Amino acid sequence: MTAPVARDPGSPSRPGTARTSVLRRRIRIIVGITITYNVVEAVVALTAGTMASSAALIGFGLDSIVEVLSAAAVAWQFAAPDPEKREKVALRVIAVSFFGLAAYVVFDAGLSLFGVREADHSPVGIVLAAVSLAVMPLLSWFERRTGTELGSASAIADSKQTLICAYLSAALLVGLLLNALLGWAWADSAAALVIAVFALREGREAWRGEGCAEPLSALTGERAPHEHHH
Repeated sequence: MTAPVARDPGSPSRPGTARTSVLRRRIRIIVGITITYNVVEAVVALTAGTMASSAALIGFGLDSIVEVLSAAAVAWQFAAPDPEKREKVALRVIAVSFFGLAAYVVFDAGLSLFGVREADHSPVGIVLAAVSLAVMPLLSWFERRTGTELGSASAIADSKQTLICAYLSAALLVGLLLNALLGWAWADSAAALVIAVFALREGREAWRGEGCAEPLSALTGERAPHEHHH
């Protein structure tokens, strides 16, 4: 891991052009893996969730779709010659996706809580949650580490979104297990609401993220005139 460099105005504090190219390529690879995994995860979760009438599983599947949109927004940003110009739009896409997810999940969980339907057991969902709980933290760590070195707010926001998927995997796993082992159908809705709360919080942070983002001069290998470290 690259050691922190003092931000002295008289010396460069960003990665050089060669290092920047490596970091940008690494971001694209991580994003590609994240998109592929989450497409599979979304299909499995939404299918299993629909079959079991599970608000938590459906919410988890929708979160996977949001993760794909988030990763795609970052990929779109970094595909440009001047990615810093696309930073704000990428953050907005991530934020709006979170808000949409939260709204739907609250509505869906409400149907179960008010007795409109009751969630069934889902062994497939349990396995999916366990696998995601193992995979997501690794993907998040790699992207956040790279995004931090680049000074990219959108890459860091996307890595947080991936980490949320790990938290949600844990909440989903607990909810599905309580329903399967103890017959607590309400635990499924509770897990879904946990997903909604996380989504709202992270959506708000992503929306405000551009205000705290450092200039993305790292992507061009140049130093911004008035750089501040946050």
